[in-house]
Amino acid sequence: MTKSQMRIEAGFITNVSANRNKEQYISEDGSNGNLRVSVMDRKMIVNEKEYEIMKLLGKGKGGYSYLAGDGIQKYVLKQIHHEPCDYYQFGNKIEAELNDYKRLKEIGVKIPVLIDVDIKKERILKEFIDGDTIYELILQDKMRSVYVEQLRDMCSLLYAAHTNIDYFPTNFVVQRGEIYYIDYECNEYMDEWNFENWGVQYWSKTPEFLQYVEAHS
Repeated sequence: MTKSQMRIEAGFITNVSANRNKEQYISEDGSNGNLRVSVMDRKMIVNEKEYEIMKLLGKGKGGYSYLAGDGIQKYVLKQIHHEPCDYYQFGNKIEAELNDYKRLKEIGVKIPVLIDVDIKKERILKEFIDGDTIYELILQDKMRSVYVEQLRDMCSLLYAAHTNIDYFPTNFVVQRGEIYYIDYECNEYMDEWNFENWGVQYWSKTPEFLQYVEAHS
């Protein structure tokens, strides 16, 4: 396919000359490094209910998260992927999502409500937490110390339950002044991966944070 046969819009690349109702995802910045991702519709189905896909919110180790809607409200729709990850070993991803959700709910971590799960299609529908990520707030110089204090309170609950989460700032959204952990991933506690030893280096404009920004901009 040549560039003249493609149209880029809203994070998708459309094959204009072929099937007009099929799109293939590319990253929001317009790069096409993910062209091997499978072709998909602008609408996705979870347990026979259709949702409109508005935009990509992010890609993680385990899946792609999209902003989706049903004409009434917005959701996050996560499509599990099976792309290799050289620093993380996975088992059954959809089962892990459900187990991690249950574990974090029992611990008392503020996370989005799990609304629906399509086991066959490996899709998860969850509450949309509307707000800026901690990552975005740091970039905009709008970070507040109270958000770190809230995370430390969250860590007190997690550490008591021998649990770590992914403390990278893209995984936290501020809504009405409160932080939510918008991922469900969690692991057994290890000192080297706790907030104080790993996560905190990305919660302000540290050299590590700025290096990450440069590498991903």
